[in-house]
Amino acid sequence: MEEQILSAQGRLGRTVVLRLKPGTDLLKGMQAACERYQIHNGAILSAIGSLNGVHYCNVEALPDKKAGYGYGQVLYLDGPIELTGASGVICSDDEGNINLHVHISMSDKYGNAHGGHLVEGTRVLMTADIVIGEIEGVHMLRKFDPEMEVFLLSPRQE
Repeated sequence: MEEQILSAQGRLGRTVVLRLKPGTDLLKGMQAACERYQIHNGAILSAIGSLNGVHYCNVEALPDKKAGYGYGQVLYLDGPIELTGASGVICSDDEGNINLHVHISMSDKYGNAHGGHLVEGTRVLMTADIVIGEIEGVHMLRKFDPEMEVFLLSPRQE
């Protein structure tokens, strides 16, 4: 029987705290911080703030994919939007490039909750306050899975 859990054990190392200013692309800002501090293995521990429109997508049935599922079309919410949280993994690809996979939760001006996979194009309205934790002792590789036809986390012990 194939193992159902891929895992590796590490420990929390450095913590990077950042504030993204108005107009900054949320995903690109987090990416830039990870590149600046050379964080290749980590997690988004906390993220709150306000957004001026959000670009995100959600998983849906895609019959043309082997697994039958994948991320659908990009959805857009007009601002202002409250960023109530974000979490994700900071990985590297086969070439050593930093690769973020981030999901966000948010609420619109009526208090309706929304959430999904963050994509580029989401802009900070007033602020985004973010805490990133580096994970030591684990190589968090994100690679293409031919069975699922998407890039997935493949943690390895260092």
